[in-house]
Amino acid sequence: MAPIFPVSDLATALAYYRGLGFSVREWRGGGYGYVTFDGVEIHLGVDPDPSRPGAGRASAYLFVDDADAVALTWLAAGGDVRLPQDTEWGQHEGALVDRDGNVIRFGSPMKAP
Repeated sequence: MAPIFPVSDLATALAYYRGLGFSVREWRGGGYGYVTFDGVEIHLGVDPDPSRPGAGRASAYLFVDDADAVALTWLAAGGDVRLPQDTEWGQHEGALVDRDGNVIRFGSPMKAP
């Protein structure tokens, strides 16, 4: 399964994710793209009118080995990152918000005290 994130401009979105270290590719017919990170793929579909009724942002969860390392990598690349924090459900979680408002929450198991 792969989530589909609505984006206003595919070239801009692909460049943004490429800059964060994702592998990116565009569908040969245009208007649709794919970004991959650590074996997980997210699809990007152009939504020319994100303000229309029913349009909205999307989110995905990415399980990673080290949430702090991912956060620092994305911060260094200019990403809008919420730093990871420990949760009551045992995950150390953060979030990346892309330029279209889509959210990738990411987390790793909390370290033992």
